[in-house]
Amino acid sequence: MAETIIEIQDANIYQGDNLVLQNVNLQVQKGEFVYLVGKTGTGKSSLLKTMYGELPLKQGQASVVGYDLRKITWKTVPYLRRNLGVVFQDFQLLTDRNVNDNLKFVLRATGWKDEKLMNEKIADVLDKVGLKSKGFKMTYEMSGGEQQRVDIARALLNSPKLILADEPTGNLDPETSDEIMNLLIHIARDYGTSVVMATHDYIVIQKYPARMVKTEAGRVIDNATIVH
Repeated sequence: MAETIIEIQDANIYQGDNLVLQNVNLQVQKGEFVYLVGKTGTGKSSLLKTMYGELPLKQGQASVVGYDLRKITWKTVPYLRRNLGVVFQDFQLLTDRNVNDNLKFVLRATGWKDEKLMNEKIADVLDKVGLKSKGFKMTYEMSGGEQQRVDIARALLNSPKLILADEPTGNLDPETSDEIMNLLIHIARDYGTSVVMATHDYIVIQKYPARMVKTEAGRVIDNATIVH
């Protein structure tokens, strides 16, 4: 039986005191690739932020990579985040250091201590995203596509069961978007990592069809077949 990575039941998603999504029910299985679509302001980012513990879950039940979101505290959020990776639209890389040091910063922050193991892990994730020889480069010297690959490498550091990607192709040209999509799909397929990708790029969705979940009018519609 497939392992359930995300299980949300009757959840209400709040941004502050503002109810953004109500009665959310969603399941994502191990290795599944899921698009999260919807117009800007319909709650996509709030749903993702709830999943990675930035927004508290006040009502309903949710489990993400085995963590009960109702019971999560600021002390346990780092443990949740060690089991998932987040990929941002604007990369959020540290510009004052090279790629290796960006990745090492994350490893140290998540409790890694052994220098040799850290270097091995960094080499491994850079290889997975096709940047094997680029660890010495400063992030500002890289193209947008390369920076997004570094962002994905960073998300892979702790061998997560889940990657949450927030508009990862939003700032990229079509050719680079294709490269990033192929990489994310490959990660889901070959490493069994679940990927939930928020996007409003319907060209990408048509080119790489997968299950679609839509935020609309305060609801989450799980529409596994129809792509508009």
